[in-house]
Amino acid sequence: MVRAIITDIEGTTTSLSFVKEVLFPYSTRHLPDFVRSQGHRPEVRQLLDEARKLAGGTVDDEGLVGVLLKWIETDQKLAPLKGLQGLLWEEGYRQGDFQGHVYEDAARRLREWHLQGLRLYVYSSGSEHAQRLIFGYTPFGDLTPLFSGYFDTRVGGKKEAPSYAAIVRELGLPADEVLFLSDVREELDAARASGLRTWCLMRGEGPAVDPGTHPVAHSFDDVRP
Repeated sequence: MVRAIITDIEGTTTSLSFVKEVLFPYSTRHLPDFVRSQGHRPEVRQLLDEARKLAGGTVDDEGLVGVLLKWIETDQKLAPLKGLQGLLWEEGYRQGDFQGHVYEDAARRLREWHLQGLRLYVYSSGSEHAQRLIFGYTPFGDLTPLFSGYFDTRVGGKKEAPSYAAIVRELGLPADEVLFLSDVREELDAARASGLRTWCLMRGEGPAVDPGTHPVAHSFDDVRP
């Protein structure tokens, strides 16, 4: 019996195009000014220092901006970059520049599962902060109260089985009582290797998905926990 559901975001609850065509370009446009004007804030400075270490430790802030922009262009899954993007996107959400995209079926089924007593979690390469923003500013209202917790790459890579084992330990549930939803075969394989149940979301957006032996859903309405 499934007692908890962990969902990916991009391609699963949320359109790939929202991330690629709205969020990433926004952070690219605003990152230079954000670093110059907000670099004194302790939380921003900490992320910049972490990014500087990954970049080799010798670049100044202006040079680091160039590195960060390159990381955005190549979609690097690096924690300090994701943290900075989350802070940037928060300004965009609060100013009404955009709303978080969530598929209608995902919002509806998440509410239904929550009412049924299932514990809901998010695991995404985006920072926990960015995750809360996507679900906090949607056309369907604030969905964050539906979730019991959020996980990002600080727990480990999404294509690595130990990451899912670590999440299950934190949930305090047997692995076979936890369901993971994603549109990425390698992530599903890693989750299954740690004993989780899986469903592959194939929404027909972006490159064709190879589901392997994972059950296939074309929307959250097809998922049977």
